[in-house]
Parts: sequence; C-alpha cells; structure tokens
Amino acid sequence: MFCAKYKLALHNEANYDKILENQERSVSKMSEILTETAPKKRMLSGIKPSGDLTLGSYLGAVKNWAERADQYECFYFMADLHAITVRQNPADLRRRTLEQLAQYIACGLDPQKNTLFIQSHVHQHAELGWVLDCYSMFGELSRMTQFKDKSAKNADNINAGLFTYPSLMAGDILLYQPDLVPVGEDQKQHVELTHVIARRFNGIYGDVFKIPEPFVPKVGARIMSLTNPTAKMSKSENEDSGRVLLMDPPEVIMKQFKRAITDSDTENCVRYDKESKPGVANLMTIYSAVTGKTYEQIEQEFAGCGYGKFKPVVGEAVVEHLRPIREESLRLMKDKAYLESVYRDGAQKASYVAEKTLRKVYKKVGFVAK
Repeated sequence: MFCAKYKLALHNEANYDKILENQERSVSKMSEILTETAPKKRMLSGIKPSGDLTLGSYLGAVKNWAERADQYECFYFMADLHAITVRQNPADLRRRTLEQLAQYIACGLDPQKNTLFIQSHVHQHAELGWVLDCYSMFGELSRMTQFKDKSAKNADNINAGLFTYPSLMAGDILLYQPDLVPVGEDQKQHVELTHVIARRFNGIYGDVFKIPEPFVPKVGARIMSLTNPTAKMSKSENEDSGRVLLMDPPEVIMKQFKRAITDSDTENCVRYDKESKPGVANLMTIYSAVTGKTYEQIEQEFAGCGYGKFKPVVGEAVVEHLRPIREESLRLMKDKAYLESVYRDGAQKASYVAEKTLRKVYKKVGFVAK
C-alpha cells in the first residue's frame, strides 16, 4: 500500500515538473513572439537630389541611416519637391534622383529593410504641406536661417516655395508619425519649427501628430569644407576643391585632401581642437568616421608627424572606404528596371502610411470625405 502511494506521488511529482517545464517553455515562446512582433520605432529623413551626394552627406547622414535599419522602421526619400525651390535642369534632376537612389542602396540602405521612395511620387506630401502652410505663421517662416541664406545666394529667384518649404518639410516628417528624424546640426531649426506647427495643430484638433525628436549622430554629424573648415561641405559649393563627391575617382579625392586647409603648426600638429584647429579637427572627424578610430588613437598614430603625411593617409582611407560604394552605384545605374521597381514599391508603402495621416488631418479640418 505504502509502495503504491509512493509510486503515485512520484508519478504526480514527475507530471508536475513536466507541467512546469511546459509552462516555462510557453512563457519563453510567448516572450520571443512579443519581442519579434513589438513595433519598431520609426525613423524618416530625406536629401534633395539637387547635386551629387558628398562625403559630408554620406558620413553625416546616409551611413548612419544604414546602421539603424535593424533597430527602426525606416523611410528615406529623394526630396525632389524641395529641389525645385532653386531652378533645376529637368534632365539633370531626373538623372540625379536615380543616381541618388542607386547611391542610397550602394551605401547600405537595403530596400528590403528600408522604404526608399521619391518624394513627388507620394502626393500626400504636397497636400499636407499646403494644410500646414495654413498653420504656419509668417514670422516663423521669415526667421528661418536657410531662407535667409538661400535668398542671399539666389537674389533673382526668391520664390514663395523657398519661403514656405519649412511647412512642406514639416509635412514630410509628420505624415509618417516618426519617433526620430536624423538631421544635421544645420537642420535642427526645421525640426523645432515642425514641433511648433504640430503642437499648434494638436492644440486645436487633439493628438493628431506625434512629436518627433531630432537625431544628431556624435561622429560625422557635420563634415566641413576642406578649403573652408568653418563652412559645411556642400554639394552646391562653388569651389570644387572644398568638397568630395561619392562618385569622385580616387585621383580626384587624393587631390582634394592634399589641398585641404590645416594650419601653420609644426610640432604636435595632429590633435583635435575644433576651435583653434578647425581644419585638422575636420580631417580627424573624417578619418575617425571611415576607420572607426578615436581621436586619441589618431593623435597617437600621427604623433611627431606633419600634415604632409597626415593628409594623404586620410585621403587614402576615404578612397578605400568609398571604392565599393562607387563601384556598386555604377553597377546599379545600369539596371534601370531594378531601380524603378525599388522606387515604385517604396512609393506604394510610403503612400499607405501617409494616407492614414492625411485622412485624419482632412477629417479634423472639416474636408468632406471622398
């Protein structure tokens, strides 16, 4: 009798352990499912195809985008609507738009992980831009730094689009309800205005728009001109020697770096001091971004060396870093059918998300539903 009860107890205990084991396995499986299905935070940004992508655009923006594809749901576009605030040659604009898409992909933006699209292919951008024009104040737009700068550079073409493009930029962002917007230091003002417009709209109609945060990477956030290290490296830079383009051949890149502005120091030359040695600091930022080395490691590497050795080494590092990007971009540009499939699929995905926001906005402001 005792033996039978003992066997039954052991049997029940074994069953209990098995139940616990199954429960633990179920909890573990559910945890995995929840982790896999938990919505990612959303990130969005874009670059105008008004010129060829520069090393500054790559290190300050695109390279960082590519590194975040697994962490975020990412939307990146070619901002061709913004490009026409300055007169463009139509054929050049079309060519540069496709080249920029090819370069996005060559830089690591996998279309399977990132939604890549052309801004003008998603009509909701222009539509929301107009609505937000009506919620943007004249004084706010007139204080925008880039409007002042571009007006000075294009005095013969100070058009309304140039004045109101921050409202369109706010529409670009708010359409997708992103959590983060990767921007350079010079673009933070636009994100701040987007916050103002979104809060104003939300204050009237309720929580329509998510308020995104600007994301500025610490390394490579702002690459400066090689010949004027107090100014940002720009694709519209008049003096070609101050910029490096992603598609520049190696000999041109080397020439640009050898001509880069440094200073007159002869001892302990290579050290990071952004205030008193902006040219050297800029070269160190570039070298750090393409090699992964810290400023301290760079200073140790070139201790006792002059700029005659330092500048060519930076140039060579950039050449080797950009070589596969340049080669892949050229290959992709020959496959127009593939590029077309990418931007068409991207526009379809982007439109689906954008339409949800636009419908909500139209309903709030009182438009009759279609």
